[in-house]
Amino acid sequence: MRTKYIYSIVLVFALASCYEEYTNPSATSEEQATATVEGLISLSNGLQSKYTTSRLSPVYNGIAGAGLSTKGLKVLNPGNTDEVQLEGGGNSVATSNAIVRNLWEQDNLVKSNSDLILGNLDIATDAGIRSGLHGTAAIFKALALGNLAMFWEQAPIVVEQNASFQSRTELLTEAVAILEAAEAAVSANAVSAAFYNKAVTGIDIPNTLNALIARYALMLGDYDKALAAAGKVNLSVKSYFQFNETNRNPIFETALSNVNVFQPRDLSMGLPASLAPVAEDKRIDFFFVSRAPDAAGIFRGKGFFTSNSSAIPVYLPGEILLIQAEAYARKDDLANALSKLNDVVTKTPEEDAWMMGASLPELDGLTKDEILTEIYRNRAIELFMSGLTLEDNRRFERPAPTVGNPAAGERTRNFYPYPDTERDNNVNTPNNPSI
Repeated sequence: MRTKYIYSIVLVFALASCYEEYTNPSATSEEQATATVEGLISLSNGLQSKYTTSRLSPVYNGIAGAGLSTKGLKVLNPGNTDEVQLEGGGNSVATSNAIVRNLWEQDNLVKSNSDLILGNLDIATDAGIRSGLHGTAAIFKALALGNLAMFWEQAPIVVEQNASFQSRTELLTEAVAILEAAEAAVSANAVSAAFYNKAVTGIDIPNTLNALIARYALMLGDYDKALAAAGKVNLSVKSYFQFNETNRNPIFETALSNVNVFQPRDLSMGLPASLAPVAEDKRIDFFFVSRAPDAAGIFRGKGFFTSNSSAIPVYLPGEILLIQAEAYARKDDLANALSKLNDVVTKTPEEDAWMMGASLPELDGLTKDEILTEIYRNRAIELFMSGLTLEDNRRFERPAPTVGNPAAGERTRNFYPYPDTERDNNVNTPNNPSI
């Protein structure tokens, strides 16, 4: 792990006048950023900017990488070499690939800057402000650890010179522990208006902490913890990353506003023909400009990416319901699993906080394997272009690629290789996975 992650602290550009006094578009020292509450809030706001903004961000690279690696997205211009490599998969994904490198480096930077906040919480003597800082830093550190665990077999937890690598299980376990500590702190002392008035708007901290605990506990196979956390999430409350004309929605800005980078491959959303959305599924109309390709044969996507200022959800109500469905199914509680699955299948747009719903008839009489297959299908549709599909594809043991024929499976790689920038600066970097 290169030491630049420790000292490259970027503070947020102005997104709203309520915290304009805390903006600073240039880099600052660690001492300046952590010396005052105002500095910590600026650093906290900067986490969202670093995590979400531009083609460098984990939001762009996670959605692009997962979508291309699981055949939901299609590269339109062969000049976009990095995207082309991920679409082809296998050994075509170079260790110099910019999507791989940026996803790795930016998640590590977000993780490092989150640690600066978590290590200096005592500076905030106001309990409500301290809870806001604690919750925000935990959310972004967990998201960064979660990304590293979803795309790589191993990654460092601690940022230091020649850092050791931990397994993805250890990364997810750390993410859950960080979130649980923050959730306890926020439950004991609610986030105050004094914090929210100076923070980037959009993220509902209490609900997001529980949503992410549920997400990563499910990935760990801790189904009881996933169910407990998911049950605390208020599904009517939105939690999202906010954008505007200065800090733009990276998927719309880079890809969906044009036909030069990528668009959805087709209406299948990366699913095989046997699992593709049925014509009656209204989620197709949520995610696509039209059910027919344009004159050039391109299916145009939209979803949460319709303008530079479109908000991107941190999690969706449908994800929480499907976490519950999967956890119940894997615990052999098929009645509850089917009930939660049907909550997603039958949900109308009017019943969803984000106006997304399938509006389909209830499912009935399914075996455990059939329920799990339907959960996978609905995760692929409900969470299309979310960055979660590579993890889902592996967890549900969908057909895997082979070294000689990466196109044979439903994903083109299992895990990504480690970027050259890490290997060149960390002697502990593991061997790359074969596929």
